[in-house]
Amino acid sequence: MSLIKVLIIDDSAVVRQILTATLGKDPAIEVIGAAADPVFAIEKMNKQWPDVIVLDVEMPRMDGITFLKKLMAERPTPVVICSTLTEKGAATTMQALAAGAVSIVTKPQLNLRKFLNDTADELASAVKAAAKANMKRMVPSGDRVPPRLSADVILPTANNALPRTTENIVAIGTSTGGTQALELVLTALPRVCPGIIIVQHMPEHFTAAFAERLNNLCEIEVREAKSGDRVIPGCALIAPGGRHMLLKRSGAQYQVEIVDGPPVSRHRPSVDVLFRSVARSAGSNALGIIMTGMGDDGARGLKEMRDNGAHTLGQDEQSSVVYGMPKEAFKLGAVERELPLEHISAAILQSMHQRS
Repeated sequence: MSLIKVLIIDDSAVVRQILTATLGKDPAIEVIGAAADPVFAIEKMNKQWPDVIVLDVEMPRMDGITFLKKLMAERPTPVVICSTLTEKGAATTMQALAAGAVSIVTKPQLNLRKFLNDTADELASAVKAAAKANMKRMVPSGDRVPPRLSADVILPTANNALPRTTENIVAIGTSTGGTQALELVLTALPRVCPGIIIVQHMPEHFTAAFAERLNNLCEIEVREAKSGDRVIPGCALIAPGGRHMLLKRSGAQYQVEIVDGPPVSRHRPSVDVLFRSVARSAGSNALGIIMTGMGDDGARGLKEMRDNGAHTLGQDEQSSVVYGMPKEAFKLGAVERELPLEHISAAILQSMHQRS
């Protein structure tokens, strides 16, 4: 099998050196070059085109956003954004994702070498996921592997006996390619729609900027969730990066709880944790949707939702940027039916009138 050819674009010589060494350790990856800015990068790319580009967003001569737009218009290529872990840079990174980038890898301002060495597996996984990305769907609008934990570390499995309420809720889980997928789904929804809770795999600090961007684009309200927020019609709550989100029942109402805890299915927030909490608290009053993403986070949780009476949907392979999470959920029997991305918003509206 051929190696994944990677080009690194970052104005920091230290970052270029560390990323080259870190990625070069993975036997499936070949770093074919590094450039200080997109202008230099274009010269290298004309000689050898990469399979994946690791790109900074703030650079001299040509910034990452301008380069991304040019790249996606002329020759769409998977891009992983390598951005500083700050709230200031989050808004710019959201623009990069909107312009067609596949995912984010964060880098701190201090202790950079140690951080990137400690997250070598995460970085390599992001590059491998990007290499598998279906770019037709990306239309602009350490060596130690942590133990694989299940949702049991956050909360026990669901109980079947739940009193009925009149409130329907929608739970969505997604990862690679999900920022654009969520934008397409949520911008198509009118304000009269069920309350929505979302886990999008995204680092800390970036979810607030992502929610703010969607809120400015959507008719519904979209915001980063806080503990105690009610799940109400016409509002979508996005789990904050770095923490898990649970659905709780309070009488006839639903609210979310934001909790700390270890990564589940190697993610925090985890879709499995959200879906299990929905299975426990909402049962047949819920619609679960699993969309584009690498890995299998959410598959088991969605199966628990279906087993407890919820309707469940999976994004189909043709419309997924990475058909990983939906595929694993389908294989597990968690998906009631698969739909193209363009049909998911209509299915959400139909769920307002569905009862098991």
